[in-house]
Amino acid sequence: MEKVIAVFDVGKTNKKLLLFNPKLELVYQDEQKIPPVLDDDGFECDDIDFIEEWVKTSLDRLLRGGKFNVLGVNFSTYGASLLFLDNKGQRITPLYNYLKPIPEIVQNQWYQDNGGKDEFCRKTASPPLEAMLNSGVQILWLKRFKDHLFKKVNHILHFPQYLSFILTQKVVADYTSIGCHTGLWDFDTMTYHPWLLKEGIFLPQPINNSEKFQIDFGGNKLWVGIGIHDSSASLAPYLLAKVEPFILLSTGTWCINMNPFNHHPLTLEQLKNDCLSYLSIDKKPVKSSRFFLGHIHDLNVNRLCEHFNVGNDYFKRVVANDQLIKSFMKDGKNSSSAFFRFGVPDNFVDDQIDLNAFNSFEEAYHRLMFDLTRMNVRSINLILDKTNGIKNIFISGGFAKNEIFVKLIAAFFPEMNVYTSNIDNASALGAAMVIADIFGEQPIPEINLNLKQVTF
Repeated sequence: MEKVIAVFDVGKTNKKLLLFNPKLELVYQDEQKIPPVLDDDGFECDDIDFIEEWVKTSLDRLLRGGKFNVLGVNFSTYGASLLFLDNKGQRITPLYNYLKPIPEIVQNQWYQDNGGKDEFCRKTASPPLEAMLNSGVQILWLKRFKDHLFKKVNHILHFPQYLSFILTQKVVADYTSIGCHTGLWDFDTMTYHPWLLKEGIFLPQPINNSEKFQIDFGGNKLWVGIGIHDSSASLAPYLLAKVEPFILLSTGTWCINMNPFNHHPLTLEQLKNDCLSYLSIDKKPVKSSRFFLGHIHDLNVNRLCEHFNVGNDYFKRVVANDQLIKSFMKDGKNSSSAFFRFGVPDNFVDDQIDLNAFNSFEEAYHRLMFDLTRMNVRSINLILDKTNGIKNIFISGGFAKNEIFVKLIAAFFPEMNVYTSNIDNASALGAAMVIADIFGEQPIPEINLNLKQVTF
């Protein structure tokens, strides 16, 4: 039987089980559709009961199947999500949705009690985010508004560590989850922020992502990793490949721009522009910015499709027009936008632009991509430290396949080497890589980053 590591990669949209062999090649993949449920306040959230059962039954099926020799298991999940356990290790709460709104007084008091918003956000490298996106505020919200539940809390775990816990019963924390815009970690002292102690809240000391525990699962010995935040997991293949300094643009619904080589403290300007630092697998700060690229793109493409009477996926067949791009770069690089002249509205759709000004869908789409890319370039420039020798930009994810986007990035950064990188399931691969020593293979197999240089 082929030796494998099983990774449960739990995203907001897709929940996947993937198997990697000792060469870290993907040998099996299964995707599970899990309908959302409602939490105790009637707000939509992931069905944690279903996810737990899926993990256990999937492992049992694999171990009984006779095709794969499962040596280890790890987890990659989205962040900003906590599970609260009682003294018997039983869940007290649902898996609250990080988009769940909470009273502003919780955040306001949080900042006021800890040196003010600017200083607190600077120390914790956590921009002030809406809803529950700073996971630390979930603890205060539960304590202030659901005290009957909070009184029962004995352990608090981030989502990846909770999935590990259901197999190992080990209460641990990891740096990648604790250090990602949580408001829990003091980047000045590289310890938990003092507000936790003041509130009488005790979290486990973070341990390395390479740590794992051996368990007996249905008579089978398995190594179980402690789990990893998906953003850090997706960066791991690039860090472990030891390539020259780079910035990674991880594209999809969000474009997350990551600079693992900029370790300068966050400035107030960066924080106010939605930048943050999080901790990588080697516990070093990764300066990051983000732009809602995919979401804004999709909503405005729908409007273009309706106006020009084409199918919703027509944009995928649009071939990059170099002359059109050059004309935009020449005339519009420093001029005002055509799309979003007044900024991105709350509904993310530009209803103000007159689409009759464009001769075709192709022309309008090129201009939309130019204006969106230019906004993302501003986001990239916030984290780009030109003193640390970075000459490479890697583009991964959905927009790595968008010829117009990648050519525009190359046009905006002519002094940089721009590459597309096609690593399927990068976060799951990262989760497998950090525990790959269970195969007994040294060193970790070299990963093909599938780099393809973009020229313009």
